[in-house]
Amino acid sequence: MKILGIETSCDDTAAAVVDSNGRVLSNLLSSQEAFHRDFGGIVPEIASRKHAELIGYVILEALTLAHITLQDIDLIAVTNGPGLEGSLLVGVEAGKALSFALERPLIGINHLEGHIYSLFLEGSPLYNAKAYFPLLILIVSGGHTELILMEDHLKYRMIGRTRDDAAGEAIDKFARFLGYGYPGGPVIEKIGQSGNPDFVKFPGLSFKGSPYEFSFSGIKTAGIYYLEGHSDLVSTHLADIAASYEKAIINILIERTLKAASDFNVSGIGVVGGVSANKRLKEMLMAESKIPVYFPQKPYSTDNAAMIALCGSKHYKMGEMDNLLIDVYSRLEIQSAPVKK
Repeated sequence: MKILGIETSCDDTAAAVVDSNGRVLSNLLSSQEAFHRDFGGIVPEIASRKHAELIGYVILEALTLAHITLQDIDLIAVTNGPGLEGSLLVGVEAGKALSFALERPLIGINHLEGHIYSLFLEGSPLYNAKAYFPLLILIVSGGHTELILMEDHLKYRMIGRTRDDAAGEAIDKFARFLGYGYPGGPVIEKIGQSGNPDFVKFPGLSFKGSPYEFSFSGIKTAGIYYLEGHSDLVSTHLADIAASYEKAIINILIERTLKAASDFNVSGIGVVGGVSANKRLKEMLMAESKIPVYFPQKPYSTDNAAMIALCGSKHYKMGEMDNLLIDVYSRLEIQSAPVKK
């Protein structure tokens, strides 16, 4: 099968063609970063307008790069949540139009579940692997921080999530306070590469009764207070401060993840989402974990349509299919696929 994936959950317009084994025939993304940078974050109306302008071109280019035509597509998979509703609508309506015109099945995919399947794409560590379940999945991005127990393909249990800010959001706001634009994560990582991560001891995380949940609002506030109270050090020790703040957030992620991995006796840990590309997170987690840790290839760590296409293929094989009344959801939980009867 050849699956067309469409992803417009936030500010990137993406389309890809993937076969049902996870081989990527094309993976195209048009970034809107330049249009949002001056606003310090994503402007939903701008995002949806740019998606509407670009979606047709991106889909056609993805088909061209895959050396196929629309008639060669067997299935259309499109992100229908969670995300910005206006952005999601553009992708979903494009998927509906193609499904109706081509008489091809359409399936809506949870964006976060798509990130999980970035681990199974061609070139990624679990591509064509045989035994790896159960897996503990850490989803870590600008909008989400969650721990998911993946017991089998399309079978999940929510273990823990953030109570407030996501990890990536806390880093973005720290960067914004320093005067850097959106997105802030790559900027803080770059600045902190030459810094001493033990220069500042930012607070960790502790609350009783929820060993797998996260919270980053406290460390975000501590970081901003430190910048306000030590303006003299910001100019002379910025790299050290950035490295220390980044390490403090990563320590929280690793502590919670390794605790859950041990308690649930998993075979491996998968880290997905935009922050999975962070070098310090990768190095520290792989050094501290006693079991294998898997990361997607860098092109698939951020939002992309290849992961949506592969996830759609898995659901379609389970007999799932949506109709042209498919809706969009700003919030959407990851749920296990219905059991086949």
